[in-house]
Amino acid sequence: MKKPSLRARLLTGTVAVAALGAGTFGAVSANASAPAAAPAAAVKADTHNRNLQQSTHLTVAAATKAAQATLDAAKKENQRVSVAVVDRNGNTIVTLRGDGAGPQSPESAVKKAFTAVSWNAPTSELVKRLEQTPNLKDIPGTLFLGGGAPVQVKGAPVAGIGVAGAPSGDLDEKFAKAGVAALAR
Repeated sequence: MKKPSLRARLLTGTVAVAALGAGTFGAVSANASAPAAAPAAAVKADTHNRNLQQSTHLTVAAATKAAQATLDAAKKENQRVSVAVVDRNGNTIVTLRGDGAGPQSPESAVKKAFTAVSWNAPTSELVKRLEQTPNLKDIPGTLFLGGGAPVQVKGAPVAGIGVAGAPSGDLDEKFAKAGVAALAR
């Protein structure tokens, strides 16, 4: 039997480690009583793997804090809105529908948050880009209306906050920015 090449053995080992890591992560994620972090030895071993990349994500607690601050800012101005916070990949972390917010507002808030994090820019700025590239609006899951703001760490997007339901996109975006500001406190 022919012995596999070094490249084949490394590739097979990398796939096995990734599969084991994914299975371990899934088991830890599915079990609420399990520790939230992987053992330090496993983390150290993974940092030397050039095939892996670390990224920054908001916790559910931070996303909820931002969403609540957003609703509070809207409530101070007697506005009924919904707010959504998505992670860097556009996955919804939390959505809150304010009392009296319209039925379309939760979905619109998610789309605005997704749009803001995707382009790392407030959605009001992105609306202006439609003049040059009108087909941007055809990208699935996006909504090019004011009301979305990116959450950045060192200039890189880590989340997006979207707000919908106020009478104007300017107000929606003002409330979204209040949520972003709450994360800095």
